[in-house]
Amino acid sequence: MSLELLSQLETKIQATLENIELLKMELEEEKQKSAALTEKNQQLEQDLNSWSDKVNGLVGLLNSEI
Repeated sequence: MSLELLSQLETKIQATLENIELLKMELEEEKQKSAALTEKNQQLEQDLNSWSDKVNGLVGLLNSEI
């Protein structure tokens, strides 16, 4: 193998390693976004359940008055 080929290989390997690091950082950001969205979704589900309970309670009151 010539020195030029080894140099090209080294350059490609370095570029690949840099790309892998960038992808790892992007993956970590996406994991954080996913965790935040999961937390938000849980909060919204709790809110929905709370409102559903309130509506059911009010409907129950209306039905008992009729």
